[in-house]
Amino acid sequence: MTSDNTEQVPVNSRFVLLTVFLDILGIGLIIPVLPRLVSIFAPQPDLQAYWYGAIVAAYAIMQFFCAPLLGALSDRYGRRPVLLLCVLGLGVNFFLMTQATSLVWLLIIRAMGGMTAGNIAVANAYIADVSTPENRGKALGKIGAMFGLGFICGPMLGGLLGEQHYQYPFYLAAIVSFCNFSYGLFALPESLPLEHRRAFSFARANPLKTLSGLSHLGSVGALVWAMGFSLFAQFTMQTTWVLSTELRFGWTPLDNGISLFMVGVCSVIMQGFLLGGVIRRLGEARTALLGISSSCLVLLAYGLVRQGWIMYLLIPCNIMGYAAAPALQAIFSKAVDAKSQGAVMGSLASLGSVMSVSATLIGTSLFAQVGHFARGNLYLGAPFFLASFAQAIALLISMKHFSNVKKPI
Repeated sequence: MTSDNTEQVPVNSRFVLLTVFLDILGIGLIIPVLPRLVSIFAPQPDLQAYWYGAIVAAYAIMQFFCAPLLGALSDRYGRRPVLLLCVLGLGVNFFLMTQATSLVWLLIIRAMGGMTAGNIAVANAYIADVSTPENRGKALGKIGAMFGLGFICGPMLGGLLGEQHYQYPFYLAAIVSFCNFSYGLFALPESLPLEHRRAFSFARANPLKTLSGLSHLGSVGALVWAMGFSLFAQFTMQTTWVLSTELRFGWTPLDNGISLFMVGVCSVIMQGFLLGGVIRRLGEARTALLGISSSCLVLLAYGLVRQGWIMYLLIPCNIMGYAAAPALQAIFSKAVDAKSQGAVMGSLASLGSVMSVSATLIGTSLFAQVGHFARGNLYLGAPFFLASFAQAIALLISMKHFSNVKKPI
């Protein structure tokens, strides 16, 4: 990497991190109002639940199929054009959501949104391009911090705007995306040199094949399974959190808002400020192991507690848990050359989409089976027990893998 490129890193990183923040902000903005939008076309509760689930699943499924395609395209044509196209597409999608006239159109438009959601994978590849191997874990952690900031600001702002009109959050999400596109059009340089690009291949863009190929990487293959189980645990907790706390503790939206705010703050503190120092001290492997262990224990505790105030105490106890994912991503990134960063990050994004769909369906179904038990019954913690068990499997896989690696990562 030349000195010129090094000088450009702050500008590059600012735009990419801003892109991720605005993407997650947009998603957070619509979380409080998307069910209300669906209810306009499906007033019956059962029909509303069916269509809401279908719309959410359509987004994740399209993200699964398109993330590796976008990653492969960025390996061929560069990160800049793919990133800008995705940001523009995201803004158009948010605007079209305000123009939908039926549930079918909502489903189609949201599926289109999933097609451009793979830009997170391209953003990861961009960060990998402009960072050194030694600093890659810290750099990828900043993307995680942007996730936290987006989820801190998005739902709160979306709820406030949604009280005025359900379309306002969608309009704001579209505006910030268009502004981001305009800024990037003039300020974003390319991060992938011509000599590091590779020919496009539909075989590499196939999400099933790319996941299979990722699992066969000699140095990190087993960690694909660890990442998968860890992501499953995280998505299970996310999709059942509000359902569980309302039923178990009688929490109000304000109570849940405070808890999610705390989660976002912990994520930002670890991934935005502490992660670089943690990885320098412990290395990626030990950081990942400690992070997964922390999540496993805290998820188990979430399921066992019977007083809501204890949940607030447990949230900061899992601050190490937010270090696991960027540490694993850094290990994956180091396992491939510069020409394959986009494809690898796209495959990881597709893995996340698969786990998101699976965890949503399994976690909510499990909660539906135990939801009739009285408050205080331990069965109500079943989704958290499932998530803890998934993290335990991820921990065992990771421990076995790292014990077989001769040179510590």
